[in-house]
Amino acid sequence: MSDQDLEVSRRELLRAISASVTLTAAGSAVLPAQQATHVHNAVAADRAKGDYKPKCFTAHEYTTLRRLAGLIVPPDERSKGALGAGAPEFIDFLCASNAELAAIYTGGMGWLDDQMRRRYSAQFIEARPDQQTALLDLIAYRRNETSHPELGPGIQFFIWVRNMVVDAYYTSKLGMDDLGFMGNGAVAKFSVPEEAIQYALKRTGLG
Repeated sequence: MSDQDLEVSRRELLRAISASVTLTAAGSAVLPAQQATHVHNAVAADRAKGDYKPKCFTAHEYTTLRRLAGLIVPPDERSKGALGAGAPEFIDFLCASNAELAAIYTGGMGWLDDQMRRRYSAQFIEARPDQQTALLDLIAYRRNETSHPELGPGIQFFIWVRNMVVDAYYTSKLGMDDLGFMGNGAVAKFSVPEEAIQYALKRTGLG
């Protein structure tokens, strides 16, 4: 099989994987473990070629996604965090072939920019770090929707991006090493231990 045929086969596989993502009302994307590994492998192959070029998002959207991922699972003494694990690329790959998932992210990042302009006269990525975290602190908790119903769309989006960044991190080699994962067994899908999720979220206190 030629290199071109291999590339076509890889694109077809990734399209099939993206189309198979099950979107849930709880704000998560259910993806079998083996398929998550395929996406991580494709991301690694792309990153090995040099600077990663987004497949779904605009440059501005992708920069925003990277900032969110870095805030949700930042690097620490144990690992390089979500950015080191390729979480933004993982999400971009899936969104590139899943219009419903892409709409959740483009709409959510647009909402963030609109809110930041209203509050601080700057788009999310251009605002100061303390201004960024101030908004995220508001949308990290469902209970805030009761007193601030206008935050509803942002709260739902943050659930999505937080869950998917954490999932992308812990299904990556870096994240599995962080968990002390000893190798693949006969499992249908990867499930991140709750204590690992809580550990990741405590790194910044977001949620």
